[in-house]
Amino acid sequence: MSEQKPERIAKVLARAGLCSRREAERWIDEGRIQVDGKTLDSPALSVDASNTILVDGKPMPQAQEPRLWRFHKPTGQVTTHKDPQGRPTVFERLPKTLGRVISVGRLDLNSEGLLLLTNDGELARRLEMPTTGWIRRYRVRVRGTVDEDKLHALKNGIMVAGVKYGPIEATLDSKTRTNAWISVALSEGKNREIRKVMEHMDLSVNRLIRLSYGPFQLGNLGRGDVEEVPNKILRDQMSDDGPKATGKFRGAGWAKSKKAPKKKFAGKKHTLTLSSDKK
Repeated sequence: MSEQKPERIAKVLARAGLCSRREAERWIDEGRIQVDGKTLDSPALSVDASNTILVDGKPMPQAQEPRLWRFHKPTGQVTTHKDPQGRPTVFERLPKTLGRVISVGRLDLNSEGLLLLTNDGELARRLEMPTTGWIRRYRVRVRGTVDEDKLHALKNGIMVAGVKYGPIEATLDSKTRTNAWISVALSEGKNREIRKVMEHMDLSVNRLIRLSYGPFQLGNLGRGDVEEVPNKILRDQMSDDGPKATGKFRGAGWAKSKKAPKKKFAGKKHTLTLSSDKK
């Protein structure tokens, strides 16, 4: 560990890029963490550079400078390091040169598009927080009859199975006899939020693509490709108070942010070349 003031053990583990804070707390419950030869049974411990920390019996790696990558996640991969069902995971397909990384949020098995990866669990936590005001934009293909009035009403939020979602910005882009494309923007991505909301409106999602996450864009990144965000760009997006609010998007993969008005969706509409609707 580098010189630092005492910090909670979960935060230190996250900064080392091993896991998120929540995962660190679970590892402690599972008895996987030792500090100075004693197995922890509670995350209520602060540590500093004088402590020896073991994870699964091995020394905790030194924390590195935070790094961030854009990854074009294909369908058919789950966003987890180990899958009980044995399905392919995002992380086992990544270049080994990346080292240990974790995702900023998740995309489910059948979703594709931009997934941010980092070697710093604390950075991941900060970027996931709704308080960033960062907008996540998607292109969604659905089957069913689209009611545009219902789409527009999503800006006021919607209750589905006792869970409040939104506000959501949703716009019908195009439609055929069988499918329709909808642009969706939201600032807080709850578990399978878009699919659940569309299903509530009698629409079946058969393709879901994330185009951007805050100022970071999918752009022309090839499916399955990964590209590091330059350190200067990452630093420009961060401040002592956390990530900057999302501003206009520009460029091939990121854009410098400006403060966005509260409760409004900022940024230009994105387009992405997509395959034929005919399925």
